[in-house]
Amino acid sequence: MSMDSVTAHHHGRPNGASAQHASDTNAGTGVARLIIATSIGNALEFYDLVVYGYFASTLSKLFFPMHSATVSLLLTLGTFALSYLARPVGALVLGSYSDRKGRKASLTLSIAMMTLGTGMVALMPTYAAIGILAPIGIFVSRLLQGFSAGGEFGSSTAFLIEHAPQRSGFMSSWQFSSQGASTLLASAFGAVLTGMLTAPQLEGWGWRIPFLFGMLIGPVGLYIRRRIDETPEFERIEKAHSPVRELLATQKSRVLVSIGSLVLTTTANYMLLYMPTYAARQLGLAAASGFIATLTAGLIVMVVTPLVGHWSDKVGRTRIMLGAGVLFFVTVYPAFMFMNAHPSLPTLLAAVTWVALLKATYFAPIPALMAELFPTRTRTTGMAIGYNIGTTVFGGFTPLAVASLIAATGNNLAPGLYLMLAAVVSLLTLVWARKHLNAH
Repeated sequence: MSMDSVTAHHHGRPNGASAQHASDTNAGTGVARLIIATSIGNALEFYDLVVYGYFASTLSKLFFPMHSATVSLLLTLGTFALSYLARPVGALVLGSYSDRKGRKASLTLSIAMMTLGTGMVALMPTYAAIGILAPIGIFVSRLLQGFSAGGEFGSSTAFLIEHAPQRSGFMSSWQFSSQGASTLLASAFGAVLTGMLTAPQLEGWGWRIPFLFGMLIGPVGLYIRRRIDETPEFERIEKAHSPVRELLATQKSRVLVSIGSLVLTTTANYMLLYMPTYAARQLGLAAASGFIATLTAGLIVMVVTPLVGHWSDKVGRTRIMLGAGVLFFVTVYPAFMFMNAHPSLPTLLAAVTWVALLKATYFAPIPALMAELFPTRTRTTGMAIGYNIGTTVFGGFTPLAVASLIAATGNNLAPGLYLMLAAVVSLLTLVWARKHLNAH
């Protein structure tokens, strides 16, 4: 029982008072408090993912030393990818927990586990110090973070939407705006550290700084989340005895739509994450150039996403997503051709800015679209499973798939073709959802 509910009980306040309190959250401070409380966990999750991707080359030398630099990097990215296998498990466990015990309980548990995983990476001794235990420790920490992240998106999105259903597009878009803020912060760390430190300094201690910072965000998020109210919509409904069983028995097509609609945005997300490595290895640019480009992308996603989320409350979700998806399909390959034909910081910035704009426009309506696909009884479980299967299969493996495609074919334009294929899958999914599920 929360302190708020204890206070209400002792003052004889009726149980419905918390619902009345929650209904007032449309006004300024209430909305801001809800957004901060929920977005901080999603921000921490994505911040750590981005930092790991940005420092993949450094981590590969320290924790996965091999004779071949390419094999070492592939092992590092492989660990990144395999840790995503824990996400669907976390989605099942924490999503079901949220639908049975409450959004607040799940949000509090997930951020505590996420903080522990970030701390393990920050403080882990290197291979030179403890041998094989070092890469094992990194892998375990990534599994823990993957598990906790599995329940984060569904619980936090349900929490935001159920507090302000009439503004669901705007409220839930802050989930992804916070990812832009995370990219911005992680890119700033990457640009400053790689620009100011020598290679020995970066490998000796510099790479730990952004992970230590991430570890410090966790307790702040935990404190905030312990002080928020449960959603009135969740408190009113009859709880599902087995949300997973109910979901799989009656709502499989809705889960598949969730997965399919995510393919484009999650692939683009992790292509942007891989961009510093791509800029250095394929384009021959300075490492700082890749970080500057992704910093720009983070700023665009952070600013544009809530604006598009608000727009989607007025004109509908799928109309915006279809338009952005078609533009993505038509222009992404030419963007990579342009970048490779004229490798420089300005051309890199131009290509990344365009991809980030399209990505922000496409994925801002997704949290609200997914939430509207599922009833309250199974909402968190449905969103968590759909989101995490989508990000596991099409997101976590993107850097590894792109690096492997380039290594196998020698074609630096492989990422463009990969993103075009992702656009086709998502566009077909949205067309089907509009026709068969009346998704708008």
